[in-house]
Amino acid sequence: AFFWLVSLLLSSLIWFIAVKASDPRDEPLQKVLLIFGVMFSVLLQEAFRFLYYKLLRKAIEGLVALSEDGCSPISIQQMAYVAGVGFGLMSGAFSMINLLADALGPGTVGIHGDSQLYFLTSAFMTMVLIFLHTFWGILFFHGCEHRRWWEIAAVVVMHLAVSGSTFCNPLYVGSLVPSYLLMAAAAAWAYLLSGGSAQNLRRFLLCKS
Repeated sequence: AFFWLVSLLLSSLIWFIAVKASDPRDEPLQKVLLIFGVMFSVLLQEAFRFLYYKLLRKAIEGLVALSEDGCSPISIQQMAYVAGVGFGLMSGAFSMINLLADALGPGTVGIHGDSQLYFLTSAFMTMVLIFLHTFWGILFFHGCEHRRWWEIAAVVVMHLAVSGSTFCNPLYVGSLVPSYLLMAAAAAWAYLLSGGSAQNLRRFLLCKS
């Protein structure tokens, strides 16, 4: 969560400087700066995910050196999952905090003909991002651990695609549907990389040991 916060701070600082250095009355330029800010923030988040992996790798090596049996008490898969959850929860918290503040009023959602589903769709978008960050953490760490750089590239591309799809709003179908499809694909991929199989899933659903 701390690493995600640092990436947000740096990307916000860059975007703030870019906006202040430009003409606020130039709407096309402001839209370009907004797109640049989102894309830069995504790349910075993934860069900090990589830095966090390197830090955890050093921590695991230290735990192995101190353990009696030469094994780490925590696996890299467990750390990947926890790191993904931390990124996701902090991302979700910051995605909703401004919306919840605006929801206190005054005003009525959709009074000028806009969608009345704004807060509901924002909640669904926040939920999918939390899950995606969890799955991306597993995929990213697996790619780093096995030097499969295409897996890391796939995470970055999916992150850019989901963030870019939000520019389709207020056509919420254009952002929610692709995001949930990517979430399903990322969930299946992360499940398989974690050692899951169709047989294990069937036993789980049937409550068999």
